[in-house]
Amino acid sequence: MENNKFNRKRVLLTIILLISATIINAQISKIELRATGLTCSMCSNAIFKQLESISDVDSVATDLNTNTFIVFLKKDNKLNPKTFKDKVEKAGFFIGVFIVTATPEILDQNIYILVDSKLEKQTEINFQVLDKGYVTEKEFKKLSKTYKDVATYSTNNENDFHIKILNQ
Repeated sequence: MENNKFNRKRVLLTIILLISATIINAQISKIELRATGLTCSMCSNAIFKQLESISDVDSVATDLNTNTFIVFLKKDNKLNPKTFKDKVEKAGFFIGVFIVTATPEILDQNIYILVDSKLEKQTEINFQVLDKGYVTEKEFKKLSKTYKDVATYSTNNENDFHIKILNQ
């Protein structure tokens, strides 16, 4: 009886360790976002400063011609797309395109809902967030029609991220 109890504890500990290892490895390494509403370099600078203020950001690169910001993140960060959306909006602007580079294990977190792709075995994935606030208003209206059968898409829950894998 005592040996059976020991085995249960051992199995439970192994499961906990495996889940912890997956969560630790599940992380975003890079964000590429295109902002909308920018009219000058001061606008770009406001977004740059907001993104740079995130503690897990390693560096930010800017392309003023396309209003694109590439954000490189520190290892072992626990960030999600909402953090970046909030910062861009705090600067007074909006996101038109939001692309994430991450380990595939990030999809084990139930905040990510795969709507338009199948995941293939890869060491790194690129995906686009398709929710309101991560695409232009015009694109969101179009996507709402496309994903009308995805019950969670129309609810606009800010803690759910509907994604499409880009590197197939």
